[in-house]
Amino acid sequence: MFIYNVTIKISNSIKTDWLIWLKNEHIPEILATGCFVEATVLMLLEIDDTEGPTYAVQYKVESKASYNQYIERYADALRQKSIDKWSDQFIAFRSFMQIVD
Repeated sequence: MFIYNVTIKISNSIKTDWLIWLKNEHIPEILATGCFVEATVLMLLEIDDTEGPTYAVQYKVESKASYNQYIERYADALRQKSIDKWSDQFIAFRSFMQIVD
């Protein structure tokens, strides 16, 4: 099993609307690709959040092939939708990790 992690720093001016959009639109759209089995939203604690909160969204994926399918077929368009909606009011970075039991 693998985790596709997206960490996002959000401007205070959009934090409430962004979180609603994330949970009600963005995550369901990503899960609808069929590449991921579940998503978890986390808020980072014990960091400087004077400019806004930081969240991590972790998408569980069963195989590297499913992750690659998401990156090749869907990622660019979904990232662009985020940019079109929220412009420069957020910054994100992504990582791909393997679950080690």
